[in-house]
Amino acid sequence: MSHKIVSAVAALLLLLLGTSNGYALNISFTGNFTQDDNVQFFNFNVGAPSLVTLRAWSYAGGTNAAGQVIPRGGFDTILALFNQSTGALIGQNDDGGCGNVSADALTGRCWDTFLQSNLLAGNYQVSIQEFNNFANGPNVSDGFPRQGQGNFTQAFTGATECPSNQFIDVSGVTSGRCRDGHWAFDILNVESAAEVPTSPVPEPVTLVLLGSSLAFGALAARRRR
Repeated sequence: MSHKIVSAVAALLLLLLGTSNGYALNISFTGNFTQDDNVQFFNFNVGAPSLVTLRAWSYAGGTNAAGQVIPRGGFDTILALFNQSTGALIGQNDDGGCGNVSADALTGRCWDTFLQSNLLAGNYQVSIQEFNNFANGPNVSDGFPRQGQGNFTQAFTGATECPSNQFIDVSGVTSGRCRDGHWAFDILNVESAAEVPTSPVPEPVTLVLLGSSLAFGALAARRRR
């Protein structure tokens, strides 16, 4: 079972204004895969035309939008973005590049995901999966090429030094080649987001309000009450 944790300020504002608040939120997800071919989906809503950012923290780690410190050493993530209504693949990203994400301390690679899209108001879906399990497209129903292949990275990389024979990095840097199944990513500047009930199920989600003025407004409203 998954759990949802809302920050104290966000919880108060949602209580005062209702669950559909119309404000832009930053939403952070964390979880763990048990094997290489796992895919996890999330649905999110954009309330007005917005620049939406999907940003992973698994490979090199760092501090996500919820203020959680994410350890380095996770697998090389891919994020794929779909229109939820039509199922059409909008775009996907594997490596965000060193201008947008940090370099891993051992491999020196900037392989966390960074995907930005100007989206109209509506409902969307994002999937997280491991390299090189790209969405086939052009539709979400076309699936993923590595589904059903279990721990494909051992055969894919030819590496033999990782005890688990899974989550093996393709960088070729021996000291950083053996990764694990933890992942973390943010959906920034949306109205709402939630995991789609599939296996594996994500760990706690934290919502963070954009803008300190909203926080102060919520606290002021509480005092008036």
